[in-house]
Amino acid sequence: MREVSVPVVDGGLVGDVSVPGGAGGVVLFAHGSGSSRHSPRNTAVGRALNDRGLATVLVDLLTADEEARDEVTAELRFDIGMLAERLAGIVDWMGADPELGRLPIGLFGASTGAAAALVAAAARPDRVAAVVSRGGRPDLAGSSLTAVRAPTLLLVGGLDEQVIVLNEQARDALGEVAELRIVPGATHLFEEPGTLEQVADQAGTWFTTHLRQPHPA
Repeated sequence: MREVSVPVVDGGLVGDVSVPGGAGGVVLFAHGSGSSRHSPRNTAVGRALNDRGLATVLVDLLTADEEARDEVTAELRFDIGMLAERLAGIVDWMGADPELGRLPIGLFGASTGAAAALVAAAARPDRVAAVVSRGGRPDLAGSSLTAVRAPTLLLVGGLDEQVIVLNEQARDALGEVAELRIVPGATHLFEEPGTLEQVADQAGTWFTTHLRQPHPA
């Protein structure tokens, strides 16, 4: 693992990059509301993806000052446009990185991060090859949903009833690129025994299936 500073804002955004030997693709994580690159759920999924031969990039989408402000106001975590713009900037940075540049890119988004990931996928259709949403709010991506070209897997807990409805609506807007799967017995945060492991397994299969060919340098 190496720590990086991605220059998409003044001072950069801090991230962790893990690249297993012979990596066949790279997955950029977009964490959810009030979370960071140290989210235990995302780091657990990240390790599982590393075990599947996928590189991972976990970046704090807010600066330290912004995080402190957001803890009080909770406004920035719902600024989907800003978060998506930063994700797209990170995708561009990855394309120029010597270690990551030739790897096809997937986006893994949780909660509001899933909406930002889908907006970024719509903005970078030539770079983003697959998307996975975990307990996401893809509905917050709005009109960008119809512009997403990347195969998209929507994973929702079976007990997260309101979010299931929102994901069904988003699936219909995404069209044939999207697939919705329900994880039985899981609530919104997938804290129940074995449920996060199911997410990691399904996400790993989705990414290894769709991140097949290196992107041209």
